[in-house]
Amino acid sequence: MLQDAGPGNYDCAARPSALEGVAMRKLDVQLLSTLAVVGFFVGCSVSSVETPSVAARDPGVRGGAAGAGAPIAGLTNTELAFFSAGKDEFAEEDEVTEGLGPTMNLGSCGGCHLHPALGGTSPPVNPQIAFAKKNGAANTIPSFITLNGPVREARFVRNPDGTPDGGVHDLFTIAGRADAPGCKLAQPDFEQELARRNVIFRISTPVFGAGLIEQIPDKAILANQAHDAPMKRTLRIYGRPNIVLAGHTISGQANNNGNDGTVARFGWKAQNKSLLLFSGEAYNVEMGITNELFQTERDETPACQFVTVPNNVTKTDGTPPLEAISAIEKFAFFARFLAAPTPSPDTPGGAASIARGRNLFNSTGCALCHTPTLTTGNAAVAALRNQAVNLFSDLLVHDMGPRLADGVTQGQAGPSEFRTAPLWGLGQRLFFLHDGRTSDLLEAIRAHKSGSFFTRDASEANAVIGNFNHLRENQKQDVLNFLRSL
Repeated sequence: MLQDAGPGNYDCAARPSALEGVAMRKLDVQLLSTLAVVGFFVGCSVSSVETPSVAARDPGVRGGAAGAGAPIAGLTNTELAFFSAGKDEFAEEDEVTEGLGPTMNLGSCGGCHLHPALGGTSPPVNPQIAFAKKNGAANTIPSFITLNGPVREARFVRNPDGTPDGGVHDLFTIAGRADAPGCKLAQPDFEQELARRNVIFRISTPVFGAGLIEQIPDKAILANQAHDAPMKRTLRIYGRPNIVLAGHTISGQANNNGNDGTVARFGWKAQNKSLLLFSGEAYNVEMGITNELFQTERDETPACQFVTVPNNVTKTDGTPPLEAISAIEKFAFFARFLAAPTPSPDTPGGAASIARGRNLFNSTGCALCHTPTLTTGNAAVAALRNQAVNLFSDLLVHDMGPRLADGVTQGQAGPSEFRTAPLWGLGQRLFFLHDGRTSDLLEAIRAHKSGSFFTRDASEANAVIGNFNHLRENQKQDVLNFLRSL
């Protein structure tokens, strides 16, 4: 119970510490005062008795129109034509004669990016189930692939000799398909690897508004990193960019983006710099389709090769430009010109609850990493130029502690480090976190907290989640309503 200590002074001593297991006397005055400023004791109230309330719960997937999937406003007719061609390519189901396989997770980009509209995330019915047996394929469906989703890729943490792996091991092969005669190729033994606790999962990230994210200047990301630096240090938030320089990544992650010294921003660990790289990797890794950027088949079994390599490239035979450009270019144009999701002003919970939730989102410290807005620069495409990007991400990578750690290192991004996931479109998302482990937004929030505040393996989100946990239930509900409005 909170005790009224007079006007403007509220004694929170009766409320347990948010720094689990760490006595308040161990905190210095500076830390306590800073936590108070950020709203660490925001749950305190002027009333002498906390009003009982119903436990906060995830309001669920927001109903109504998708609010996503359309092209960004202001595109020229030519740009709209490129968007349309890219959309068709994105939705197309590829076949072996087009380079599919010999190993893959699915046969189309749209299968992974379908909800609530093309370009989104995993749909409620997992297309991998039907795809596994398509055209007579002899695949066994792994136990972690279920009809109610999510669409997943699998990575092995370690190689058989114990050295680090971390790469994608495709779920399916083209063996047995009518359009792949003579191909004999075994799937990985996923059940054995599961028993060894050697499998981690990733789900698809949405590409709504991706062109806007691509056009945010590095200097804007780095300036935002420096903003509120004293507060971030006090709360032990140490996000850093994926900067690729001289063949390796400085204070960041994957080293496969070149030597230009720029900040990467796409993927769960911000491992890809551009949409073209993102699309080229997806075609190769998820569908087995080689291309200009990824020219080598992931499995080169001779009896399973049915088309030339790379499988899909820009045509140079005089084909009209919209038809000539490669599939990965079309993917990139579609994602680049795809509009950001549209938030709801009043659903769920009403406009007042959403407004309160947004204020609490800021005061608890969530916005220190989930930056509400960044701005694009002087982009070549006028529709992308100097635009506000309401993505709710700083595009940095943060150490999230052992609870979310996947054991995989990508470049310099360690086993527990992840990019701050953009929150726009969250209101209609079905699955949360990098592996899709939950469909409950409240559970996803709480999963950000792991390790103790003062230990080396502590999540950078610990203080902020402690702050959230100290809110009254109706305040938590406001935050959840705000997030589901996005």
